[in-house]
Amino acid sequence: MSDSSGARRRVGRNTLTVIIIGNSTLARTAVVKLLERELAGWNLIDLVSTESLDRALGAEVRLIALDVAGRAVESASVREDLAAIAARFPDAPITLLSGTDDAIIARQALKMGIRGFFSTSLPVDIALAGLRLVLAGGTFFPQLLGAGTNGANEHSPARNGAKKSLDDRTQYFAIAGFTPREAEILAELQSGCSNKVIAGKLNLSGHTVKMHLQHIMRKLQAQNRTEVVARLIQRTAGGHDASLT
Repeated sequence: MSDSSGARRRVGRNTLTVIIIGNSTLARTAVVKLLERELAGWNLIDLVSTESLDRALGAEVRLIALDVAGRAVESASVREDLAAIAARFPDAPITLLSGTDDAIIARQALKMGIRGFFSTSLPVDIALAGLRLVLAGGTFFPQLLGAGTNGANEHSPARNGAKKSLDDRTQYFAIAGFTPREAEILAELQSGCSNKVIAGKLNLSGHTVKMHLQHIMRKLQAQNRTEVVARLIQRTAGGHDASLT
């Protein structure tokens, strides 16, 4: 269902539903197209604003994604949107879509009861892992992964900031029970790097990277790279280990 294009989707009471709200037609449509493949059989409703939320009443809404579109998370307009959502779908988890990848903003969202924070810098596979984590009852805040990445380096050059963030994640993983080499690989993996890129950056063979990943997957009881990222976020956010049904 889209209140901008005139397209309509059937809203059944027993059909699992995700609502995407955003003023940008391109961004909203891109999210819908992505979810059509990930959530086959689900009902996807895209709306320009919360003013159209009544069109979704009666649906089995399992998730609502709100694009903040450059607005501050604690701004009056975002709070009004969140209040409108809560009034109609009090039990549906809310996630935010943002063009800003900032731990301070993510913390504000977490304190407000938001269940997920998705920035445009996320690799698609990690974003989808986060989506499934929220649907399974967890929380998704990759910006909070690793103590110390709280915006203290906001005045440093971008390259130095990125390196500091990577170092923080490596330190966190090492403390969390992984070997130093596993911690390095996990930090690169969480940044969206492929096995080949990880091997080059750490001066390892592809076989060695695969071996370490197998050890990591056993420790996390994960089946693939996407599950590894999801479980790491679960650990950090304190979410419970549930499987999406």
